[in-house]
Amino acid sequence: MTIRVLLADDQALLRGTFRMLIDSCEDMEVVGEASDGREAVDLTRTRHPDVVVMDIRMPGMDGLTATAAICKDPGLAGTRILVLTTFETEEYVAQALRVGASGFLGKYVTTDALLAGIRTIAAGEALLSPGATRALITRFLTGPPPETSPAHVAGLSDLTPREREVTILAAQGMSNHEIAEELVLSVLTVKTHIQRSLTKLGARDRAQLVVIAYQSGLVRPGPTGS
Repeated sequence: MTIRVLLADDQALLRGTFRMLIDSCEDMEVVGEASDGREAVDLTRTRHPDVVVMDIRMPGMDGLTATAAICKDPGLAGTRILVLTTFETEEYVAQALRVGASGFLGKYVTTDALLAGIRTIAAGEALLSPGATRALITRFLTGPPPETSPAHVAGLSDLTPREREVTILAAQGMSNHEIAEELVLSVLTVKTHIQRSLTKLGARDRAQLVVIAYQSGLVRPGPTGS
């Protein structure tokens, strides 16, 4: 299946470079380019990309506001946001995850890392660059913000003990393979538990699952992120 990508960046030269890179891959294609957040939202609604590569600082509507608008739209539930920016600050990472972004990378990443990131996001996985560490998630996502939905917190009671265990490990930054080794399960079984947790908690993807885990108190801050 071809991954449909929308590029949102106010620098035309950078968009052109990314387009050539992405279109050179057999499993990807660029379906649109946006120069600001409003255009990114409008194009996402008409072209339904699988992944939006979103810059943060753009004129008019910025990338974080655009990400929030896309992630709140029920008709765009299948679209994932990969924030790609020069300004890889802890505050931006936290805000991006809270409004629904599935991943965050700095523009310094290699071409291979960018392409791998798009594939990771398209597959429903969370992606954080080295700068966005597990400690960062703990620091900024602990404690429910005012907009936290009670339904998300209540949904925790629907998780089975194993689903809770898998969710906690995922929130600590462990991959499916790492979780499988930790719990002596198959990777397929771990994926099944993750998917069931996503459904029960109403999470769009793994990144939002991590946010919910911290906001609800399922995972508490500590030296190991638990």
